[in-house]
Order: sequence, then structure tokens, then C-alpha cells
Amino acid sequence: MTSALQWDVFCRVVDNYGDIGVCLRLARDLAQRGQQLRLWVDDASALRWMADDGLPAGLQVRPWDEAEHEALPGDVVLETFGCELPAAFVQRMAARPKAPCWINLEYLSAEPYVERSHRLRSPQLAGPGRGLDKWFFYPGFTARTGGLLREPGLLDAQAAFDAPAWLAARGWQPREGERVLSVFCYANAAWPQLLASLAEAPTLLLLCPGAPQQQVPAAAAVLQALRCISLPYLSQADYDRLLWSCDLNLVRGEDSLVRALWAGKPLLWHIYPQDDGAHGPKLEAFMNQYLAHADPDGAAALRQVWRAWNGLAPWSPEAGRAWLTRLKPGRQQALRWRDEMSKAEDLCSQLLRFVAESG
Repeated sequence: MTSALQWDVFCRVVDNYGDIGVCLRLARDLAQRGQQLRLWVDDASALRWMADDGLPAGLQVRPWDEAEHEALPGDVVLETFGCELPAAFVQRMAARPKAPCWINLEYLSAEPYVERSHRLRSPQLAGPGRGLDKWFFYPGFTARTGGLLREPGLLDAQAAFDAPAWLAARGWQPREGERVLSVFCYANAAWPQLLASLAEAPTLLLLCPGAPQQQVPAAAAVLQALRCISLPYLSQADYDRLLWSCDLNLVRGEDSLVRALWAGKPLLWHIYPQDDGAHGPKLEAFMNQYLAHADPDGAAALRQVWRAWNGLAPWSPEAGRAWLTRLKPGRQQALRWRDEMSKAEDLCSQLLRFVAESG
């Protein structure tokens, strides 16, 4: 194990829970591996429910402003998703006798540029960090990237989990013959079409707070085969358990996508929409990797539904039906993909190795 170092992880909450969700999981994982973490965040309000089961020893959550005024930098500084560090903190980094290892953790993508950019050095030629090096670190799905967040023991915990008992204890158990879906997404104009496809079989929709609870119940009320339950905010551990308990998971952004992939269940990804259309190529790149070894008919149906769900193609009832009737082979494909990915080195292990190699 790498000897214990002091890490400073910086996170700005932009307009959703993805950034802070990734940072919290990463900081927890590193702390549980014996590292000392300070998570500097400008809005910690979401941690009241994301982390209501507590934080591990070694992890502190600190207000962003405090880093600006007084904190001394640790051994490793992790700047997440391009957030700009406080200038005064960077000045103190440059003044250390031994400069911290400064890493910019980027967003997850399957696009080819990730392999080219992973572990690139960015010398700081001007500004408060002049003379320092910043390193780009890209999570990803191939051996030439930084990998995915996967805590030690995650898959064993899932294998030992009693999903029916967990759902029943919360009053969320399905009725006989119902399939169960978790629903977490941005506002989506394709809901009427998706619900019409789902209504061809008895279905229980477990709706996470936000857009699902605002959009789905009224639209589903006229479709008798659908039943909805609105969920409270869940801790990260309970959200994982929810994904493990469902037949199909609708997820959004980055953090919930990765958790759904580790759940090994069929999924429908609502990628973060961007005004410049950059989400389109990102979705296509991911589908190319995820479906590389899937059967051609199943892959074609899934591609069509994923594009329609993301506003990149019209919804086809035939494609929706073909996709839903293939959930069982979709589960087998998801498990094969998960087994293959679980052989790769995870993100925190790669970060620890990179820091050790950087001296």
C-alpha cells in the first residue's frame, strides 16, 4: 500500500449532483485505503443525504473559501473537472519545498482523445503556479486510461446482497409479475413514448427525486400497467443497493452510469446534454465500447433506444418493444462487460500508483 499522504480534493458543484458525487466516492475510497483527505467544496448541501451514513476516518469535508485564506497544501492536490483552484492556495503550493503532485481529474469519456490525453504534463509557465507541473488524468474504459471508480469488495458485496428483502423493508417491493425499474434522469421529452412501451407489461417505477418525480407520475397515471413510487434522497450506498435490486436502471450523467455498469443490469443512459452537441459523439463512443461484443440485433435495438432517449433520433415503438423484450440477454451482456472491466485496475489504484511514480 502507498504510505499515507495528505490529499486536497477540490470540487465545485455546477448544476447537478454528478461532480460532488464522483468526488465523494473517490475521497471515500482513498480514505478507506489509508490516505488523509480534505474535500474542499463550494456547496456541501448534497452531502447531507449522499453521506448520511457517515464518512470514513481520514476524510474531512471543508468549505472552499477556507482553502483560499489559510490552508497549507498537502502532498497531492486533485483539481476535479477543470475547477480553478484558489490563486492563494496555488501560490502556497508553489512555495512548498517539495511541490505537491498536482492532478487535474477530467470527465469520463470513451472518446479516442482520452487515451491521447491521459497522464499528459502541463507545465505552468505563468500565474501563481509558475514552475509547477499539472498532470491530466482521464478516467476511462480501456487499459490506456485511468480506469473507473471501483471500491475493493464492491462486487462481493453485491453478490451477497438480498435485493428482495431490501426492497420489502422499505415498502418498495414489486407485486407478482412486475418488473422493477429505477429512474434517475434529467427532464426528458421522450417520457410519453418510453412509458407507452413500458406499459406493455406490468412495471414498477422507483422514481428518484427531481425530474422523474416531476414528470413521470402524471404521464403514467393513464397507463394501467404502470405503478410509481417516489423515493426519498438516498445515500450513495443505498443508491447502489437500489441499482442492484432492479431489472433495469435509468441513469444520468457520470457517477450513476458507472454505478449502474457495476450493477451488471441493463441500463438506459441519459447523458448530460450540452448546447454544442458534444454529448452525441460521447454517447456514440460509449455505445461502441459497451456493445462491441453484444449480439447484433440486441445492439441495434439498444442503440436506437439510447439515441431516442437522448434526443438524437426519433422514438420508434418497434425499437422500444425489441429492446424491452431483450432485457434477459441484455443482462447477460451487462454481466460479461462488467466481468471484463473488473479485470482492469481501478481509478484510485491508478491514482495511487501515479503519485508514487511521480516521487
